Amino acid sequence: MFHGTMTALVTPFAEGKIDEEAFRAHLERQVEAGVDGVVPAGTTGEAATLSFDEHKELIRIAVAQVAGRVPVIAGTGSNNTAESIALTQAAKLLGADAALLISPYYNKPTQDGIYHHYKAVADAVHLPQLIYNVPGRTNSNISPETVGRLSHISNIVGVKDATANMEQLVHSIAASDGRLEFYAGDDATVLPFMALGGHGVISVVSNIVPDIMKELTCAMAEGQLLAARNVQFSLRKLNQVMFMQSNPIPVKAACYLLGWMRGDIRLPLLALQGDSLPLLREVMLSFFNEDALLEIQDH
Repeated sequence: MFHGTMTALVTPFAEGKIDEEAFRAHLERQVEAGVDGVVPAGTTGEAATLSFDEHKELIRIAVAQVAGRVPVIAGTGSNNTAESIALTQAAKLLGADAALLISPYYNKPTQDGIYHHYKAVADAVHLPQLIYNVPGRTNSNISPETVGRLSHISNIVGVKDATANMEQLVHSIAASDGRLEFYAGDDATVLPFMALGGHGVISVVSNIVPDIMKELTCAMAEGQLLAARNVQFSLRKLNQVMFMQSNPIPVKAACYLLGWMRGDIRLPLLALQGDSLPLLREVMLSFFNEDALLEIQDH
């Protein structure tokens, strides 16, 4: 259903509120760069700090700005099943093409609890849904067996897998027996992920280099392994600095350095500071001209 490079969008803020002008401009850059989809209000979009109304506002803006040019896959996950249902219902009403739901965090549900959480949302809202497995955030792992069970629910259509565990990916793909599509949630392992049968990536790094991530996923889709390998290696240092602190701290700083938005980020996260900011700028100089980046003292 979906494929290629889909960007897990950052959320620009100004004076504590969503900066709609900056968000629309960011969406337009993504579409013009040729991305295959956008994902507002996810982890990279600081969903955990958004109010319900802000969550809806981001989805509304994204749907309006892209105007059908690419799919909008709205982040609607929560550790509260009722809240996930409400957010997913709102996303459908606002015109999103699909929903991405993180596995419940903090509660530490069993595998059966994870299954019934996703089933409840899918039963309540007839909208294509992607499950999102990111154990580093949720303190739980969606097992291949649970993925297999979920694959029988008709409107659960895919999995964003951020485990970077290729063995688990193989077992999950096998368990779903062709009923689901799989998308990498880890920018550093897009090539092996797609080589094993993945359909693309929901990417953080493509916030700032969407054209390069698109080049990687296109090369893999076309079987151009050497070209894809060269692109994956070219992104090595950028992938490292993008995750040297909790996402989206570094990518938000990168967007600021490019002059695209303010560097505002919501507590309990703090803006990138100290030696990390010069390191980020240094790595970005491999992809952008000096004149395109703000000086550090301006931050």
